Amino acid sequence: MTDMFKALVKAARLARKGRPLSAVIAAQRGLSPARPAKRKNVAKAKVSRKPKTRALALPRPAPGSFVAGEFTCPQGTLTYRLYTPHGSPLRRMPLVVMLHGCSQSAVDFAIGTGMNRLADELGFIVLYPQQSQSANLARCWNWHKPDNQARGRGEPAVIAALTRHAMALSRANPARIYIAGLSAGGATAAITGAAYPDLFVAVGVHSGVAQGQIRSLATAISAMRGRRAAAPAAKLRRPPPTIVFHGDQDRVVHPSNAGAFLANLESSKPGPLLSQAFSGTSPQGRDFTRKVYQAAHGEILLEAWTVHGSGHGWSGGHAGGSFTDPSGPDASREMLRFFLARRRQATKPGSAAR
Repeated sequence: MTDMFKALVKAARLARKGRPLSAVIAAQRGLSPARPAKRKNVAKAKVSRKPKTRALALPRPAPGSFVAGEFTCPQGTLTYRLYTPHGSPLRRMPLVVMLHGCSQSAVDFAIGTGMNRLADELGFIVLYPQQSQSANLARCWNWHKPDNQARGRGEPAVIAALTRHAMALSRANPARIYIAGLSAGGATAAITGAAYPDLFVAVGVHSGVAQGQIRSLATAISAMRGRRAAAPAAKLRRPPPTIVFHGDQDRVVHPSNAGAFLANLESSKPGPLLSQAFSGTSPQGRDFTRKVYQAAHGEILLEAWTVHGSGHGWSGGHAGGSFTDPSGPDASREMLRFFLARRRQATKPGSAAR
């Protein structure tokens, strides 16, 4: 109101001085509604946005570490041990998955096979999944159950998911992933390797049972006693390259089971197979026979070792672990020779993945 009064007084004074136009302008300003004063340097209001959360990458295990962990996925939970060898932490090393036998633990299996020592020498990572007693009182892998015999289900799915977790954690080389096992672990390794050929490049089976029409504990025991299970009803996809060890005096898993790996390979129609046989004696005096089966183009598809006089134990293993035969040829070293000679070939652009 004070501003309006001043404006009108000014208009009257201008009118008396003979300046009507200026008087009208002054009066209009006084009668116009007041405008809010301009604010200088007013910062624009910023819309607060919730910062995007990013999953923190887990630290890579230190060289020479043997870490324990637990992994859970939709198909189940497994504890595990992961060994990272001494050497450069920047290397993308191969990874070998080792599945223990019944009544064993991850640590026991690591000791018996000597894989950690070999990892330091040759430069690879070792993952030891461990079966829980809640899943099997004797810590056996339940390879005989139908739910554990196919891709995307049961124990193979958990092992595959855990393998991918370990690959990410240890920055492993995805073109060099392998799986091996003893007894029930060997049977599970064969099943898992066949179910995930896009993940595992090669398989090692020691004293295990090959895939067959086994759908119960009774049929599994029958096969272990040497009564061969019926071959799979459907034609098998060609198994990944496989190396097999078996003692010919095995009283737990009959030695005849080793022959089923060749029968399964032949049923997958690989074409003509060329075979060679070699005999030898381990430094500790155990005789063995090694047979190699390769395709016509030269690729070795199966290598089968029969350890003469050996029972149900890891050939060449350390006496500090259970189920080992220290007198036999070194199964760990031979499996690593077989594994590391193979890597997944890069898929050509535009070609279909197998």
